[in-house]
Amino acid sequence: MILGIPVYKGVDVLDVTGPFEMLNWAGFDVRIAAETPGHIPCRGGISIVAPHALANEPQYDVLWTPGGDPDQLACLIYGPNQTYIDFLKKQAAKVAYVCSVCEGALLLAAGGLLDGYTVTTHWSFEICLAERYPNVTVCPDHPRYCWDRNRLTGGGISSGLDEALALIERVFGTAKAQDVQRTTQYYPQPPVMSTMQPAPTQCYVPTSPPPDCC
Repeated sequence: MILGIPVYKGVDVLDVTGPFEMLNWAGFDVRIAAETPGHIPCRGGISIVAPHALANEPQYDVLWTPGGDPDQLACLIYGPNQTYIDFLKKQAAKVAYVCSVCEGALLLAAGGLLDGYTVTTHWSFEICLAERYPNVTVCPDHPRYCWDRNRLTGGGISSGLDEALALIERVFGTAKAQDVQRTTQYYPQPPVMSTMQPAPTQCYVPTSPPPDCC
């Protein structure tokens, strides 16, 4: 199965690389694409390579939409260049599964691809979905991931690891998901345990693109 991860400047690196590791071990044909192929600077400064151009991508079986820097989300959602959002809409029309991790849900919502679905995102961006996309239902209690029919949405950043295993189990079965878990030694035992912060009172994503919008 072809699983595509369309990336952009300011993308969260773990939203891409964490799931990539899980999904690749499972046997997905994982493709990383960008409007302009090459080195893509991620949020925080590290770069990843997108070998493929959005314009030349085949039809995916699974669309995986990562989150990223709020200013870059504003560029993609509200800027004059709608190439990324149009790509999501085109691919989503025929894929078997539409997925997002973290604020990637906002990009799907901007394309109308989560209307009528119950979804999750990073806890601090749930207010963005609630305020700006009234046809989207936010799943309560900040789950690591949320299934609603063929929509799979994940919480913040590291949630993409759990979410990827959930997709593997749905597509290839429990035994394959367990095998990937075993191979990647994903048995998390964090040395600390915090609680969620109170939900913000306003959305962190600007309603207009910044001056340096890509």
